[in-house]
Amino acid sequence: MHEPRSHQSGPLIRAASTAATEAGRYGHIATTILRAGVVPFPQVHRGIAELVPMARYGTTLGGLFEMAAAVTPHRTAVVDDDRAVTYRQLRRRVAALAGGLADTFGIDAGASVGVLARNHIGFVEAVLACNRLGAHAVLLNTGMSASQAATVATEQELQLLIADAELLELVSKAPSTIPRVCADRPTPEVADAVECGLADLIGVADRRTAAPTEHGRTVVMTSGTTGAPKGAKRPSSAGPDAAASILSRIPFRAEEATHIAPPLFHTWGFANLQIAAMLRATIVLRRHFDPAEALRTLSVHRCTAMAVVPVMLQRILELEDDERPPVDLSALRVVAASGSALPGPLATRWIDAYGPTLYNLYGSTEVSWATIATPDELADHPGTAGRAPKGTRLAIVGDDDQVLGPGEVGRIFVGNDLQFEGYTGDAASNDVLDGMMATGDVGHLDEDGLLFVAGRDDDMIVSGGENVYPKEVEDLLASRDDIVEVAVIGVDDDDFGQRLAAFIVPRDPDQAPDEDTIKAFVKEELAKFSVPRDVVVLDELPRNPTGKVMKKDLHDRLG
Repeated sequence: MHEPRSHQSGPLIRAASTAATEAGRYGHIATTILRAGVVPFPQVHRGIAELVPMARYGTTLGGLFEMAAAVTPHRTAVVDDDRAVTYRQLRRRVAALAGGLADTFGIDAGASVGVLARNHIGFVEAVLACNRLGAHAVLLNTGMSASQAATVATEQELQLLIADAELLELVSKAPSTIPRVCADRPTPEVADAVECGLADLIGVADRRTAAPTEHGRTVVMTSGTTGAPKGAKRPSSAGPDAAASILSRIPFRAEEATHIAPPLFHTWGFANLQIAAMLRATIVLRRHFDPAEALRTLSVHRCTAMAVVPVMLQRILELEDDERPPVDLSALRVVAASGSALPGPLATRWIDAYGPTLYNLYGSTEVSWATIATPDELADHPGTAGRAPKGTRLAIVGDDDQVLGPGEVGRIFVGNDLQFEGYTGDAASNDVLDGMMATGDVGHLDEDGLLFVAGRDDDMIVSGGENVYPKEVEDLLASRDDIVEVAVIGVDDDDFGQRLAAFIVPRDPDQAPDEDTIKAFVKEELAKFSVPRDVVVLDELPRNPTGKVMKKDLHDRLG
């Protein structure tokens, strides 16, 4: 009699299930990428043209721009305040610049180059030249102090600093042994402080550089809103899973125009640069954000997409009728917001004013994206951060490291293909659990899998024995018509351990709501322990260049 074989069915079933899951995953990736036009199917010859630069540079930012140049060489690649370049022109300029950096300053694979520039073609060229050489591009925040920039230059072991003329003062305290190159044209005032400008390193013909022996990293500096900035090492390249994950929730499409308003040195701005390059988009940049100019930019260039941080939406909505230019935004399909919390009232106001175009991406420098909220989800649940896209794992975890159920508040953990590779130097990395990384925020999932972020893990205060989340109070106060923007923080209190302090910017400074009005409003809507003990009226909230509120400055306002 034959022995029963039922004990083998388990592994066989599991193997079949795994194969089916993998087949479904690859099917989803292929369908999503084809639908967005990433692969120029059915123009097979154009798709094949992408393979050569992919073999040389991988899917780094440099590789993505090279692939775009191979497929659509005559398409406008980048437009800034002063000029425009096609993908072919950009490729030639970057090749020449890479040769110039190698010949003049000895930059090669593994070298670290600091880039301190606003949104313009020079920033893009500098980063792409680093990619071409296999060098590490360290993106410096324009909001840094000179002392912070000096510390970063030393800690990152920079071999070269590329900076805008107007920003050279920020690197004045960096070691004088680090050569400076002007990212734009050197002015007479800074001529003695720089070796040359990028234009001086760019020749007419391509300079041949060998394929890099390694893919250089991009190091993004954290915003430093509560302390010194840290360098977060981004992966050198991202596979098709990462592209499909974003495109499954945000309908970006190939070969259209997109306006990237956030700083490119910021994770969100840089991520959109990657997405746009992958889609062979025309990328429209402006050195400084101006709400009226942003609307004109969208109209003139027929942009189908715009990337923003929430405060930019607020600035646009605040425009008076006589400040709002006559524009045609009929082409605009996607307004992708990220970089800081999106207050529910702001989402509602934008959708009411500009239609169902708003997508909210929640993430961080460390985990990239976590969830994405669509216009329908924001309309029905204005305070939601959305749901995790395909290929992203999301869990709410309690103090005992156990996964919590719907409605339970805990730490947010995320797993995907673009988690950062750790901080540079000795900075401690975020907690990791089962391959997922902590975002540093707390929140909960509802029954439908939508995420609601309560605030930063370290923002939660204990007041009189009660757990209080400042964001809940912020969102409530932001719903008032007489308040333009608000920030709520926790401060020490002798009687209750901690208390809340609210900082409000009134719509009309002459008719600002008084402290009693604010306290009564919060007490009526929320628990007694959520009522702020301090209410401070400001002309504007202190923000860094990426729009995040500088909480240390708020603490200083209390004395």
